[in-house]
Order: sequence, then structure tokens, then C-alpha cells
Amino acid sequence: MICPFCREKDTSVVDSRPTEDGTAIRRRRVCTCGGGQRFTTFERVQFRELTVIKKNGRRSAFDREKLAKSLFTALKKRPIDSDTTEKIVSKISRELEEMGQSEIQSSIIGRKVMDELKELDKIAYIRFASVYTNFKEIGEFGEYIDELHGKSKKK
Repeated sequence: MICPFCREKDTSVVDSRPTEDGTAIRRRRVCTCGGGQRFTTFERVQFRELTVIKKNGRRSAFDREKLAKSLFTALKKRPIDSDTTEKIVSKISRELEEMGQSEIQSSIIGRKVMDELKELDKIAYIRFASVYTNFKEIGEFGEYIDELHGKSKKK
């Protein structure tokens, strides 16, 4: 594994353990270049390459880090620890792989994120929904807030 600090190709594993949910191996590594920089890597099972089909029809490779970044952005300054966020990312990634499809609509991923955030943190849910659904006017915020309070309109 290449050291992310000095680009040295020789690093050593000093500790290895399964993650809390058992879906990955967490490895603590140390660079052998003399600086002794430490960093963490994760090893996960990847069943297949997933392709995300965007709303405009474009296709791109599923990026677990992009999913994590979206969640971290929605949860910024909220009382949720990074381990909880990582568990959600792992759960959603695993669910997508278990669907058995090589191509996934972006709307499926967005819905899964919204479902998780709705249960975890209402503010983060509204933040994510405002970007994901691309609110055009203030009334759309109100509809989502009403839904959270159980006042959603019957259609």
C-alpha cells in the first residue's frame, strides 16, 4: 500500500481487525520511510462493478466515497458520529450489491439515503432532500417538513 503522505511504496500493517458490522477489515498501517506516518485502510468485498444511471441518462461507476461525502455533507454539524455515517454507507452499498443488478438508477440510491437520514436526523434529511430533489421554491421545504410532522397531504 502506498503511503498517502510521502508516496513510499513500503508500508507495514500494525493492527488488523473487522469493522463493527463485520463487512470490512480495518487495517492500521505505518510508513517505513522513517517518518512513521500512520494511516488507516479498509478492505471490503466487492461483488460486482456497479454502474449508476443518472437522471440525464449518463452512466458512471458507483463511488462509495461520493456516497459517504454526500452523507457527511448532510450531517455536517449534526450530533452524529462518523462511525454511524460509515455504517449507513456500508449498509446502502451492501443493499445495492445484493440487488443483483450491474446498473442502478441514481434515484434508487437517493431514496435509500433519504430513508436512512429520515430515521437518523430530520435536519440532515431536509438538507439532503433540498439538494437531491432540487427544491425550486420555499413551499417545497414546507411539504417535506409537514411530512416529517405527519401532516402530509393525502393524494
